[in-house]
Amino acid sequence: MIPPDRWRRVVLKMSGEALASPASDETIDASVVRRVSKEIAASRADLGTELAIVVGGGNIWRGTTGAGEGMDRATSDTMGMLATVINALALQDALEREGQPTRVLTAIEMAEVAEPYIRRRAIRHLEKGRVVILAAGMGNPYFTTDTPAALRAAEIEADILLKGTHSGVDGVYSADPMLDSEAVRYDEISFMDVVSRDLRVMDLTAITFCKDNKLPILVFDLMKEGNIALALAGREIGTLIR
Repeated sequence: MIPPDRWRRVVLKMSGEALASPASDETIDASVVRRVSKEIAASRADLGTELAIVVGGGNIWRGTTGAGEGMDRATSDTMGMLATVINALALQDALEREGQPTRVLTAIEMAEVAEPYIRRRAIRHLEKGRVVILAAGMGNPYFTTDTPAALRAAEIEADILLKGTHSGVDGVYSADPMLDSEAVRYDEISFMDVVSRDLRVMDLTAITFCKDNKLPILVFDLMKEGNIALALAGREIGTLIR
């Protein structure tokens, strides 16, 4: 399904909910962050893949949540972008505890906390073997973190965008597998089919952007142990959209 022995440079998109505890009210579960970081660090050491990560903030705050309660949408989305920075810092700390050098780059400038996102700087960090965590989306409201993940992947010339799911769904299905027991998982599907069949695997803006820029997407179960290594190695896992 996937041609290379491994990807040279990738962007991993993971939701903020992936870092939350399924068993408590904790917005960030240290054990989950530690497990994910261990696997990322080990995979990078084994494969040498240049890795950038875009993490969401939904475990802390969603812009649509505040907007639904009457809050100004731009303000609510800004809060969501700041939530992604909190998650990025937690992930950075865990990765560096595993011996993996990591840099957080943010689209909203906060010099005391992280570096500003500059495309050439991000690429240079990647070339030096550092994991780059891209936080605060694009710095603009009205976008989910799927869209900046796609944009950054194109900007840094990544080979693929890895979309890690956290709800037990291991790819793209013909219907919601949680609701339809007869839903069929696709090994590979085109961008046009994703759009025409309204398969909501990512934000439509991100899907369209990836299609226009010929950037493939791999949708896989992030939470299953070993899957991050398999995805980075280009193994047959999840669903490839291209």
